[in-house]
Amino acid sequence: MSHRLPPHDDPAAPRLAALARAVVDTEEHVAAGGWDAPARVFALVRTRAALEADPDLADLLDEDTVRAAAHDAELLTVVEQEDLPGGELEDLLAQLAWPHTVDGVALSVERIMLPPAAQEEAIALPDAHQRLAFLAEHPDRQDIRMVVGVLRSGEAWCALRSHSHDSPSDVYQGADLVPGLIEALASTLD
Repeated sequence: MSHRLPPHDDPAAPRLAALARAVVDTEEHVAAGGWDAPARVFALVRTRAALEADPDLADLLDEDTVRAAAHDAELLTVVEQEDLPGGELEDLLAQLAWPHTVDGVALSVERIMLPPAAQEEAIALPDAHQRLAFLAEHPDRQDIRMVVGVLRSGEAWCALRSHSHDSPSDVYQGADLVPGLIEALASTLD
C-alpha cells in the first residue's frame, strides 16, 4: 500500500488528507458490495460547511462525524449519486455538473488491465465481440477497481484494488495514479 501525502507544513496537506480519507472510505464501501459493479459517482461536500448551511443535516450523520466536523473544516461527507444513466463512462462524465456547494467528486469504476503486448493484440481484433471475449478470457488480465476523488481546489487522490489481491491492505494509493480519469473528473467541476 502506498501513501504519498504532502508534508504537514504544506497548506494543501489538510485538504489532501481529508480527500484521501474520503476516497479510502468510499473504496471500502464499494468493495463491500463485491465486484462487477457499474460505475458509481459520489459528491464530496465539506461537512462543517454543510452543517452550517443546514443544521438539520446533523440528524442524518452519526455523532462522531458531527464532532469531527467541529474540529476539522476539511472533513468531507460522501454522497452517492443514484439513478445515473447507464452507458459509456465518458458519456456519463460529460453529463455531470455540480453546484458550487459540492466541493469535489469521486468515481468508482472497474477496468480490465492487460500487459502491453496483450493490449495491442486486443486492439488489433476487428470485431468488438471478439475483443470482449479476448479480454474476458486472457490469462494475464487483471480486474482493477479504481476510486478517484478530485476537489475543486485541485487536489486528487486515487485508491486502486486488484481483484486478485482483494484486501484492504493491498489497496494502492496515491495522488496521481490515474491522470486521465483525474482530469476527466476535474472537468465536471468547472
